[in-house]
Amino acid sequence: MFKKLLKVSIVLALIVVVLGAYTRLGDAGLGCPDWPTCYGHLTVPDHHTDGTILEGYERPLEAAKGWKEMVHRYAASLLGLAIFALFFLAAKGKTKRRQSLALPGFTAFFVMLQGAFGMWTVTLMVHPGIVTTHLIGGFMTTALLVWMLLNQGNPPIAYRHILKRHQWVLVATLFVLVGQIILGGWTSTNYAALSCGEEFPTCLGAWWPTMDFINALHWGPIGVEHDYEFGVLENPARVGIQMMHRIGALITTSMIVLLIYLFSKYPHLKSNLVLIGGLLTTQVILGILNVLFSIPMAIAVMHNVVALLLLLSILALLHKVTKALST
Repeated sequence: MFKKLLKVSIVLALIVVVLGAYTRLGDAGLGCPDWPTCYGHLTVPDHHTDGTILEGYERPLEAAKGWKEMVHRYAASLLGLAIFALFFLAAKGKTKRRQSLALPGFTAFFVMLQGAFGMWTVTLMVHPGIVTTHLIGGFMTTALLVWMLLNQGNPPIAYRHILKRHQWVLVATLFVLVGQIILGGWTSTNYAALSCGEEFPTCLGAWWPTMDFINALHWGPIGVEHDYEFGVLENPARVGIQMMHRIGALITTSMIVLLIYLFSKYPHLKSNLVLIGGLLTTQVILGILNVLFSIPMAIAVMHNVVALLLLLSILALLHKVTKALST
């Protein structure tokens, strides 16, 4: 029962990430200006036309954006309930294999924290830092569930010893990838994805355009009086964000290629490396297409999803290596 619900929860987590990306990229983060309701209702009010100003709200109703936001909330709530059920089953000892209560317990706590960031995304007017943290929280929730599922798998056979320096490369690659994902979220939430126009690999006709790196990392004040929808940074700062993301992509790609090369010495890890290589290639192509075709919705959402899958594939490799070391 635990393992089946765990698999369902992972599927739900992936759906929530997709819906979150679709909501963010569709500029629907404030489609419902209140939380957890939508204009005071459990569903989007359907008895008013778009553009109507409802009593008590300054933002005019846009039903399509409202539904994007509410469907995301419904799915996230369902995921939260599933995670609490996993914690209950783990506490009752209903797992197939021995499962420490620490991981399900932390995941249950973390999903509550993630819900709080979902609320603050709305109440703090899509502040880039809050939205980026919420995005990373969605990735981390999925990662925690996947790690839990891997723990429930069959014990690994005794594998060939993994060199210590190769283990460190794997850990460093994971941290670099996480940093790049954070940069990607920062790029999206500051509306900097097209700050270089539709140019790649150049930016605004230059290899090194005019950039403002200091303000690119500006957190910005937090409060309901500060509206961050569509971004507030000047273009040089947005260009700085975009270029940092591109440089980060180059570093991340180099680290993963190095990882694949070093771990190719271990035949039992071949399937993991093929998956990682395929996802990396797909992600690079999607990133370039995003720029060249002005962020098409389908490609932009897939860019988010493949980033998550790439993270999970690196985690799966780490899990296999650490399990092998413990046998």
